[in-house]
Amino acid sequence: MDKRRWWIAPTILGIALIMAIVWGYNEYTTKNQLGVALENHYQRLFFDVKKHVENVQVDLSKALLSESRDQNVLLLSRIMNEAYSAQDKLGQMPITHAETAKTEKFLNQAADYSYHLIQNHLKGKPLTMEQRKTLANLQDNSSVFNNELAKLQSQLADKTFLMGSLNRRQTKKVQQANEKVLSTSIGSVERVMEKTPELIYDGPFSDQMLNRKPLGLSGKEVSKQQAEKVARDFFGADRVKNITSFEEGKDVSQVRIPSHTFNLYPKNTSKELAVYMGVSKKGGKVLWLANPRPVSKASLSIKQAQDKALKYLKDKGFDSMEPNYYLRYDGTVLFNFVYKEKDVTIYPDLIKVKVALDNGEIVGFDASSYYLNHHNRDIEEANITIEEARDKVKVDFDIDSIRLALIPKGKEEVLCYEFKGKYRNADYIVYINALNGEEEQILQIIKNENGTLTF
Repeated sequence: MDKRRWWIAPTILGIALIMAIVWGYNEYTTKNQLGVALENHYQRLFFDVKKHVENVQVDLSKALLSESRDQNVLLLSRIMNEAYSAQDKLGQMPITHAETAKTEKFLNQAADYSYHLIQNHLKGKPLTMEQRKTLANLQDNSSVFNNELAKLQSQLADKTFLMGSLNRRQTKKVQQANEKVLSTSIGSVERVMEKTPELIYDGPFSDQMLNRKPLGLSGKEVSKQQAEKVARDFFGADRVKNITSFEEGKDVSQVRIPSHTFNLYPKNTSKELAVYMGVSKKGGKVLWLANPRPVSKASLSIKQAQDKALKYLKDKGFDSMEPNYYLRYDGTVLFNFVYKEKDVTIYPDLIKVKVALDNGEIVGFDASSYYLNHHNRDIEEANITIEEARDKVKVDFDIDSIRLALIPKGKEEVLCYEFKGKYRNADYIVYINALNGEEEQILQIIKNENGTLTF
């Protein structure tokens, strides 16, 4: 009996040791797998940005050469979509907002100016010499952007460089590499973009619109310490292990909404990834949050994720928001929510929320558009009835829903009847001006298993 007792303790300890080794190995393997997945995600985003910008450059060159209005409408439409896609992918990369402020401005203006020219073409107006000069300027800047991305691509070929890492010993090395390679290379693009002449035209991304003050921010400027408390409280003070501030570069004053920026390190996690957050200097409002953690196998439905996003917005004080469209990718789903006042959907007041489909955590939040545009509006009454507006829509357009909506149009916001429906087995939205009955805009809705897009 004594001999058996003598063996029991070592046996139990041995089994526990083996279990600990197996658990540790599994944790190490899982951690590395998640790190590789995150790295692959960043690499894919980079190459997508590069391809989109290449397409912008090529189509701008063709538009400068073309004398056909019909051909230019096609080319300008492609430029618009490629520029928006490049901006979306760039925004998901591990680069701070101020480091890409002018680049994002360029992409926004390339898209918006293309749309502006499309509207002129549809009214029968040819390109003027001044407009061709502006297109040439955009083409030159897209060429510079491409050259810098090509240089960055060659540096990324060095396998010792990673955009993201979960390895504690590599964290400092990765941060230095990010600063040296990503920031430096994108920074050279920013310096070129700084020389870009102002684009003066009737569009939401024209310089006179970009330079206007945010309508949704009021109050005094907050200090960095005050902003840090706002960031902690917004994320959940009890969830924050550590918080550090970081400067977004010498051009931080050029961003549309100047902000204090922070790295938040959550508790109860071995990962070295920080959650990034921006708090407006004026008024101390959280503008954006990005949590780049890898997402494991999806287990939530889109409806469950939407409910979590809506609850998150309500908890943060955004009560009158309604879901619009969503896009699912890489284990997350990005929702667009728009403000609703009385019976009017107000599209300029937009908030984006990204939800991880493994556990429902909010891993992305962007209220920049909301704070740029939100204000107390005196919304006019419609001058025409729903029936009168319906008469302006093609007779065989099969309508699913009708509602009033405020949509952006250049410097203004226009009250419209929004008709959603089908035509020839495709989904569309038709906007009829509720004041004068003019057809303001037509969007096609593209649906697939990953979500909904409008063009």
